[in-house]
Amino acid sequence: MSHTITLKPSIGLGVVPTHLRFVGCLVPDEAGRYPRDESGEIKIITGMRELCAASRVAMNCVQISVFPGCSDDDLDEMITKLRALGLDVDLIMMLGGVNPMNPADEDAVVGQLLPGMKAAVKHGIGTVSSTSIEGWMFPGETERTGKAFDEAIAQNVKVHLRVIKEAGLLGSSVQSWHIEFLRPGEFRTFTNIDRGRAYVQAANSALGKKFFKLIVDAAHCGNSGLGIDHNIATIRSLGENDELGAFHATPPTTRGCLSTDNGWIGALLAAAAATGKLEKVYVEMFHHEDAALQPLRDLEPGFGVDTRDGRTYAETMADGLADIAHRLNNFLARGILKH
Repeated sequence: MSHTITLKPSIGLGVVPTHLRFVGCLVPDEAGRYPRDESGEIKIITGMRELCAASRVAMNCVQISVFPGCSDDDLDEMITKLRALGLDVDLIMMLGGVNPMNPADEDAVVGQLLPGMKAAVKHGIGTVSSTSIEGWMFPGETERTGKAFDEAIAQNVKVHLRVIKEAGLLGSSVQSWHIEFLRPGEFRTFTNIDRGRAYVQAANSALGKKFFKLIVDAAHCGNSGLGIDHNIATIRSLGENDELGAFHATPPTTRGCLSTDNGWIGALLAAAAATGKLEKVYVEMFHHEDAALQPLRDLEPGFGVDTRDGRTYAETMADGLADIAHRLNNFLARGILKH
């Protein structure tokens, strides 16, 4: 499809391609190799090429999950070929089976994060991201409050500053590290924008510069238990303090078509744009049958609904990109965005 929509503001617009599924595409096999299609091409590349062709607006960035144990050669190949599609590549580091709030897991957490961070430096990547402040659906974990919350932040600060030093991030191409909090159930402690911000503030204070930023994911905000107005106020504060990270345009609960967002994406994206600090927006949808996400389907009855309404996932994602492109263009026309 030809690009019939021109993105007018100087904002990064792309996707987190979770619609391609974690199992069978984004997650490497036991040997660390990415799944490939019948032609031998990494499936992530195949899927992104299809989406680039289907989209009515030209994407300029993509955020790819990096799991522990990924082959360096496959990661190199993936980054190179995504860039050949005209995409700026950001990496979002994932953890497996470790708890960054637990001092006993510190070495293991650092060990899982370092390869991806070193790859980012190697490839001249400017932004790294992670969900590395808590273990995903970690067994036996409960909400930490008061002193236990403060201790969780302190341990996270220690771990992440250690990664910065050992990966050589400061002085490299990497300009910022964006942290993502998750919804209650996926995480137990860092489950809303305020708690995520508390970590970012502490880490930046310890580092002595605004290196960490907080990802605003509309789905996680919408499922956090805090209302739209509260999230907007925190977004404004993040912008004022230069701690606003990328925006994930993804709907609460369904994590599907953007039409299921019940106003969250529009309200929070407008607030982020108005700060003047919004740099990248990623459309994100989950495949409703992804085997990796069965725990989420068990957790939330509304998750896992097929919201495509007769479209393929590429078509549904393309519609989401068109929707966000029009929003960003109209923010510029209305003076909400200044560039």
